Amino acid sequence: MTEAVFLDTDTLGQDVDLSPLQQAVNLQCFSATAPEQVAQRLAAAEVVVVNKVVLNDSHFAAAPQLRGIVVTATGVNNIDLDAAKARGIRVVNAVGYARPILVQHTFSLILALSNRLLDYVEDTRAGRWQQSPMFCRMDHPIRELAGKTLGLIGYGDLGQGVARVAEAFGMTVRLAARPGQGGEQVDGYVREPLKSLLPQVDVLSIHCLLSEQTRHLISRRELTAMKASALLINTARGGIVHEQDLADALRAGDIAGAGLDVLSQEPPVNGNPLLAPDIPNLLLTPHCAWASQEARQRMVQQSADNLGQLVAGTLSRWVV
Repeated sequence: MTEAVFLDTDTLGQDVDLSPLQQAVNLQCFSATAPEQVAQRLAAAEVVVVNKVVLNDSHFAAAPQLRGIVVTATGVNNIDLDAAKARGIRVVNAVGYARPILVQHTFSLILALSNRLLDYVEDTRAGRWQQSPMFCRMDHPIRELAGKTLGLIGYGDLGQGVARVAEAFGMTVRLAARPGQGGEQVDGYVREPLKSLLPQVDVLSIHCLLSEQTRHLISRRELTAMKASALLINTARGGIVHEQDLADALRAGDIAGAGLDVLSQEPPVNGNPLLAPDIPNLLLTPHCAWASQEARQRMVQQSADNLGQLVAGTLSRWVV
């Protein structure tokens, strides 16, 4: 039976059933793996299952039998793909498993910012409503989504899900062309140059992978090109947005608010410009947009299917 290791099972939580992964291989599971432990744990493996542990060419060199990597996530920026390809190691990821909850989380951020939800909750907790001379408070401007424009960077499974819900709210959806993309039409949307799209959007939502082409795609120049009333949402990867530039833009009022579920380093043990307490109208959640139990169990099942197909040599989709 194929020898496989799962290096970081704790990243999936304690409430998922891992048994589907164990049916096709002899799977050794580790709750977590430190960088200095990776090479040893891979030494006899033919396949490795991994979520966030970094794998590079030195690890592949220490695992002469390794022929496949099953990533229990969509993003694969923790894998040296060039090194894997050079050594003939197949890499397959999970896709589509988190669409319902990620779309839900994206709109939780959009709605909370548009309705100034946390500000009004805090007002009530602080006793300001109780002291009001009339029946309501209108201290923080509330904006309707209907009639507003949503710009999407990334139109894969997640971007498509966000687009459908945005249209249900009465928003106009427009797509940004990322580096390397042209002006082709997709589902009736024309991919537009980011430079010309930014000044026209009321909400910009990011749903693309992190790569050398998308790193710091949104920086000072892009933020200052947006409307002062616009919102930025990032539930993709932290490195796509230049964090210091975003902190500065929010303080300066260049944009009205931002909602993020990701940072460039997670957890942010060395601090981060966006953790400063004086940044206005910023909502920051701890990379939990994907983490419903239902989504994580779907991901386990899809990863198990990928694992079985990898072992059987029947993969129909892969990264490299």
